[in-house]
Amino acid sequence: MKQLCSSTLFALAVSLPLLAAASEPDRAGADIRALQQRQADAWNAHDARAYASLFVEDGDVVNVMGWWWRGRAEIERNLRQAFVHTFAASRLGIVDTTVRVLDGELAIAHVRWTMDGARAPPGAPEPPRQGIQLQVLRREAGQWRIVSFQNTNSLPEAAFPATPSRAADAPAAAARD
Repeated sequence: MKQLCSSTLFALAVSLPLLAAASEPDRAGADIRALQQRQADAWNAHDARAYASLFVEDGDVVNVMGWWWRGRAEIERNLRQAFVHTFAASRLGIVDTTVRVLDGELAIAHVRWTMDGARAPPGAPEPPRQGIQLQVLRREAGQWRIVSFQNTNSLPEAAFPATPSRAADAPAAAARD
């Protein structure tokens, strides 16, 4: 009986740190997915301050137009302006979030989203309806925040042609002549 208790205690002593380490990425993933829900909630409330608060102080955004906003204050200011017209009736939906924890303090997330109700800014193409965000996140004081954010329009994936096009053949033919 004494040996059984010692064996059980040894197994627990060895396995508990392993279980804790294995659950850390799961917990980080859950926390980052919750942050994405807060992103959608802040966007849908058209609350620029709440949205910007998801970023570290010197965080940055490259939006789907390729506009680069640096720092939480600039993100908030630009979103406040965008919520007046362009995104006044917009609704953001988070479809899927894939998290890759790099270490205990850094992670990368790919976030699939949809949007309805957005209007194009003057002179811009029709606003996107779906896309993917690439986010670099850092845990600060136990809370995950976005360090860098790249937003990309997304279209349904299509197969590449199986044969080269005539246009692709032209430069090669000209080089042979």
